[in-house]
Amino acid sequence: MRSVASAPDAATPIDAVAAAFVAAGTLLQERRPYSQQRQTVIAANAELQERELIKLASLASAMAAALRQRGVGDPAASLAAEAGIAVFKVAFERWVNDTNQRDLPQLIRESLDELKAVTAGH
Repeated sequence: MRSVASAPDAATPIDAVAAAFVAAGTLLQERRPYSQQRQTVIAANAELQERELIKLASLASAMAAALRQRGVGDPAASLAAEAGIAVFKVAFERWVNDTNQRDLPQLIRESLDELKAVTAGH
C-alpha cells in the first residue's frame, strides 16, 4: 500500500485511498481487453465471484492498515478503505462495460466525486 503511504500529508483518508486506486487504474488501463475478458469469466462463475470478493476484502484490510500507519484512527481508516473499494468497483464495472473507451483513472475520480456528493447530501 505504498500509494496510500506516499499520499501527501494533507490528503484526506478517502483521497489517499483514491490516489492508490488511480495509480492502479493507470496500470490496468493498457490491459483493458484482458480485464474485460476476465470480468466476463468472473461474472459467469459464482466461485470466482466469491474469490474476487475475498481479494477485495483483503485489499480493504491492507488499505485500512496503511491508513492507520498514517495516523488515521478507526473507524475512519476502515470506512475510507471500504468506501475506496466501492468507488473502485463502480468505476471498474463502468470501465469494462463502457463503449466510449474512457480511461479507468478518470472513471475512478468521477466515482469518488459521486460518492462525495452523495455523502454531502447532494
